[in-house]
Amino acid sequence: MAGMTTRTTAVIGAGNWGTALAKLIADRGSPVTMWAYEREVVEGINERHENPFYLQGERLPEGLRATGELAEALRGAEVVLLAPPSHVFRDVLGAAAKHVPAGAPLMIATKGIEEQSCLIMTEVAAEILGWKAWERTAVLSGPSFAKELARGDPTAVSLACRNLAVAEDLQRFLSGDVLRAYATEDVVGVSLGGAVKNVIAIAVGAATGLGLGHNSRAALMTRGIAEITRLVLQRGGNALTLAGLSGIGDLVLTCTSELSRNRQVGEALGRGEKLKDWVSRNRQVAEGVHNARSVRQLSQRAGVEMPISELVYRALYEELPPAQAIGLLMGRTLRHERDEK
Repeated sequence: MAGMTTRTTAVIGAGNWGTALAKLIADRGSPVTMWAYEREVVEGINERHENPFYLQGERLPEGLRATGELAEALRGAEVVLLAPPSHVFRDVLGAAAKHVPAGAPLMIATKGIEEQSCLIMTEVAAEILGWKAWERTAVLSGPSFAKELARGDPTAVSLACRNLAVAEDLQRFLSGDVLRAYATEDVVGVSLGGAVKNVIAIAVGAATGLGLGHNSRAALMTRGIAEITRLVLQRGGNALTLAGLSGIGDLVLTCTSELSRNRQVGEALGRGEKLKDWVSRNRQVAEGVHNARSVRQLSQRAGVEMPISELVYRALYEELPPAQAIGLLMGRTLRHERDEK
């Protein structure tokens, strides 16, 4: 079997994805301590071996415990996995920084771009921990719903680190019967693919909510990957990465599954609901709602045309009717399919 090493692991963030990854690692024999913000989550994991807010009904292994103290979670950690939502990533890591063991590899499982700074999560981590940490910081992304991973469905992801040896080491640590990781050095491509696809999924959801069919959704997904690729190339990433798990793979999953919170937001918009109404009904974060702002900021700074992402932003924050947004897309100036601008 691939990768049978065990290591003391700290998981920072106890949402769906953090909990699923913590369960995976603990199931494979590593002692795992998870940091959770909510006291109820800490008590639920330690006393009943379940997360009361996320992945409800999924029993967690005995080797997984939780704490509300960052210092306790990180003490003695040989691997640090970071999984807070993107909009609080800097604050959480900033509070944890002095407790992160020197030299421990970091895996970032957060998909997003920081607002205002327009940094990807590995760059945020490097600012906080020092740029030497860049060489030991990896990003994990790909088509992976937490619920399916937690119940043992075979799943494949990309694992990117500037230092390929670190990526390959973590690849061996994670991979087994349930999860298969593919190592790469393209941190930019993996990070941006994982972030921007959430925004495209909102567009596809809106088309679904409007009652549009497969033609429209396929067009949005395909042109969505085109604008992600333009951004990745401008930032120095590899276009081929977008043909892989963290590009096409994650985009298709997020755009087509009814489990996708980003698609659910879009469907609500397509039916005429307001963003605030959807947010008030849903505890869990749809990363695309935050990413729509940061992707727009980044595309404007980079001078990259991203019409679908722009119109998703306008639908979310300027209440542009989705039907009108579709009309604006269809009325754009005609162009060559492989236009890279």
